[in-house]
Amino acid sequence: MEYIMLVLVIFGIIVLIMLKGLYDERRKKADFVKWLRGNYGVLREREEYRPEEMEKISRYYQEHADGFHIDDITWNDLGMDKVFQQMNFTYSAAGEEYLYYLLRTPMQDTGHAEEMERQIRYFAENSENRIKYQVHFAQIGKTGKYSIYDYLHYLDLLGERSSISHILGDAAIGLALLLMLESVQVGILALVAVICHNMVSYFKTKNEIDPYITSFAYIFRLLENAEELEKMPVPVFEKELEELTECRRRMGKFKAGSSILMSSSRMNASGNPIEMLLDYVRMVFHVDLIKFNSMLAEVRKNSEGIDRMITLIGYMETVIAIGCYRASKDAWCLPQFHAGRKLKIENGYHPLIGNPVKNNIMTEQGVLLTGSNASGKSTFLKTVAINAILSQTIHTCLADSYSGGLYRIMSSMALKDDLIGGDSYYIVEIKSLKRILNHSEDDGNPVLCFVDEVLRGTNTVERIAASTQILKSLAGRKVLCFAATHDIELTHLLENYYNNYHFEEEIKEDDVVFNYQLRKGRATTRNAIKLLSVMGYEESIIKEAEAQAEHFLKTGLWAEEKGRRI
Repeated sequence: MEYIMLVLVIFGIIVLIMLKGLYDERRKKADFVKWLRGNYGVLREREEYRPEEMEKISRYYQEHADGFHIDDITWNDLGMDKVFQQMNFTYSAAGEEYLYYLLRTPMQDTGHAEEMERQIRYFAENSENRIKYQVHFAQIGKTGKYSIYDYLHYLDLLGERSSISHILGDAAIGLALLLMLESVQVGILALVAVICHNMVSYFKTKNEIDPYITSFAYIFRLLENAEELEKMPVPVFEKELEELTECRRRMGKFKAGSSILMSSSRMNASGNPIEMLLDYVRMVFHVDLIKFNSMLAEVRKNSEGIDRMITLIGYMETVIAIGCYRASKDAWCLPQFHAGRKLKIENGYHPLIGNPVKNNIMTEQGVLLTGSNASGKSTFLKTVAINAILSQTIHTCLADSYSGGLYRIMSSMALKDDLIGGDSYYIVEIKSLKRILNHSEDDGNPVLCFVDEVLRGTNTVERIAASTQILKSLAGRKVLCFAATHDIELTHLLENYYNNYHFEEEIKEDDVVFNYQLRKGRATTRNAIKLLSVMGYEESIIKEAEAQAEHFLKTGLWAEEKGRRI
C-alpha cells in the first residue's frame, strides 16, 4: 500500500509540473497577444544590435544577393543598419533576415509592387489575422548566435554518417539479455559492459552533433508553424501558403518522431522525471543519435525546399512588419514610379531624426548642394537616398508624396583611409567614385548617386579641376547625381549640368542658428571665419583672415602679409 501511495504521489507531482508548464506557456502567449493588440507600430524594447548580430542577420542576403543590390559602401554611408533596426518588427530569424535582404535589393521593375501592397494593406486592416500570424512567427523564433544558413553550411563538416554502430549497440543489449537465459551472472556482466560502452560512446557522439541540433530545431519549428499557418488561410497569401504546404510535405520524414531529438529538456537536467527517464533511454539506446542521422539525410536531400520555406515565411512576416513600420510613422506615402531620371519629393524627411525639418525637391538633372558645415547638406543627401531605397524596397516613402524612376542607388560619402589595404583617403575616394561611373556605363535603370564633398582628399586646384570633370561625367542621360561641396567655383563651372541648391545659417548673439531649409541657388553667405569669433578666437586672427579672403575674392591671388607670402 505504501508503495502504491508513493507512486501516486510521484505521478501527481509529475502531472502538476506538466500542468504548471502548460499554464505558464499559455499565459506567456496571452500576454504577447495582448501586447500585440495594444501596441501596433511600437517596437518592443531590446538591447542595441551588436556588430556580430548584424552580420548574422545579413546571411540570407549574402546567400541570395543577385542582380543590382545596395553595396556595402552605400549601405554604410547611409547608416542603413540603424534604419533596418528601426523597422525590424519581426519575431523570427527568417523574418528579420528577409527584411534585411529586401532593404538591400531595390526593385528594378514594378512587377511585384502591386501584389505586395495588397498584402501589406490586408494585414494593416485585419488586426486579428495579423496577430495570429505574428504569434506563429514568434514561435518559430530566432536561431541564437548564428544564422540558419551558418548551421546548414556547418552540416557539411559532419561528412557521411551511419547509424550502424548505434544499431549494433542496441543489438548487443538484446544479446546480453538472451545470454541471461543461459547464465544470469554472465548475462548481467555483459549487459553492464554493453551499457557502459553505449553511454561512453553516446556522449562522444552527442558532443559532435549538439552544435547542429539548433538548426534542426529551427527547421522543426518552421514545419510545425507552417502547418498551423496553413490552417489559417488568408486570401492575400494563397500562393505562398500553397507553396509552403508543398515544401512542408516533402519534409515529412524529417518531422516524424523528431520529438525525441527536439525536446527542449533533452539532456539539460530539467528536473522533469519523465525527461530524466528519457535521457537514460537516449544514453543507452542512442535513439536520438539514430534519429539525428536520419534527419541529417533529409535536410541534405531537401536543402532547396528548406531555403524556400525560409524565403516564404520570411517574406510573409516582412509584409506584416512593413505595415507595422508605417503605423510607427506620422507621415508616409506610396511611391509613384515612372520611366526616366526625374525625381520629386514633397516634405521628405529622414527616418532617424526626431521632429525633422522636411524639405522638397524636384529635379530632372543633377543637384549641387552648397553651404557651411553642419548646415544640413549631408543629412539632405541621406534623406533623398534613404527614401529612394525605401520606395523601391518596402514600397513606402517618408514624405507627403514621392515620384521617381526605378534607380540603381549608390553613394560615396563617409569614406575612410584603408589602413589594411594601404590606400590613402584620396585613393579610396577615387576608387569609390570610379565604381559609380562604371555602373553608369552598364545596361540597366538610371543610376541615382550621392557624393559628399567631391575629392576632399587632395589640393584645391586639382580638386576643382578633377571634380568638375567627374561631375560632368555623372550628369549623363543615365545618371541623376546629388553632390555636396564647399567649392563655390563648382556651382559656376557646372551650372549647365546641375541645379544649384544650398543651406544657410545665421549668427545671432554669438551663436549659430541653422534652419535646415533647402533653398534654390548657390550659397552666398560666408560664415566660416565668423564662426571663429563664436568659438572665442582672438580678434587679430579673425580680422587678418577676413582681409586675406576679401583680397583673394577681388584679385584671385593670395596677398602677402608682413613680408611673408601667404
